[in-house]
Amino acid sequence: MAVYKEPKTNTWKVYYRYTDWQGNRKQTTKRGFATKREALAWEREQLNKVTADLDMTFGSFVETYTVDMKNRIKENTWHTKEHILKTKILPYFEKRKISEIQPRDIIAWQNEMLKAKDKSGKANSPVYLKTIHNQLSAVFNHAVRFYGLRENPAAKAGSMGKEKGREMLFWTQEEYEKFSFAMMDKPVSFYAFEMLYWCGIREGELLALTPADFDFEKSIVTINKSYQRIDGRDVITDPKTPKSNRVIKMPQFLCEEMQEYMKQLYHVGKTDRLFEITKSYLHHEMDRGAKEAGVKRIRIHDLRHPYVKPTTKKLQLFLRISGQPHSCP
Repeated sequence: MAVYKEPKTNTWKVYYRYTDWQGNRKQTTKRGFATKREALAWEREQLNKVTADLDMTFGSFVETYTVDMKNRIKENTWHTKEHILKTKILPYFEKRKISEIQPRDIIAWQNEMLKAKDKSGKANSPVYLKTIHNQLSAVFNHAVRFYGLRENPAAKAGSMGKEKGREMLFWTQEEYEKFSFAMMDKPVSFYAFEMLYWCGIREGELLALTPADFDFEKSIVTINKSYQRIDGRDVITDPKTPKSNRVIKMPQFLCEEMQEYMKQLYHVGKTDRLFEITKSYLHHEMDRGAKEAGVKRIRIHDLRHPYVKPTTKKLQLFLRISGQPHSCP
């Protein structure tokens, strides 16, 4: 590497030469440093990264971690990790040398996270606290396993938060039917919650469904993908886990309902999304429906674990939007 002053701009630049993992010699240039000292500091940091020297800053190691890990995990999973790193971890550790961060520093950071509140004054949930600690620990574990860091200070400091969220709440079939009745004024909401409740699928799996996923002759629906909205883009990924790829047997009434719904969607092709809505929309509709039906508000995720899952459905006429007369049970 070499550092030079550019007379025209009165700034400093660095010529950065290195050998990549395939043995190829490469060069890049970094311009715009206000002082020689800043240019030399950047030069030293790049040398630390190239040689995997743990005198590098935590921020630089996160760049290395990103290169190593980003393409190995699903895009939506990485997006979550990246958000936690940028908003909850890097503001505290970015400029510290990774080799100098001690368990006491982790404890001080944990205390900041424990007392932090969002704009509405709400504290981080115990589950989220556990999640952000696990992400910090994952970075240090990576440094220990592959770059020679002696120990993981986050593991030594101990975790914070807890693994499980609040106790799961359930709807009885009667409660769900009251909620379902409240959804009947919006067909897309009604049919979406029918699939969530009776098939036990996740929100992302629901939002990725296409007509091609249904086989009404066999009364089955195939779950093999998940939908996410990332940086303003529609992203279709594999399901959450390999076991999430599955075929679900649908009750006959649900097959009839979904065929009715698809008949209304003139513009939807075989591989187009059936539910062109968002997770935010579903949560808003859950709030509205629970309030109108006079039933307790549960998490959408908890619909996957209903109190009763009968194989037949009472009052099928009530649970249809076919334009025929119906009455609330």
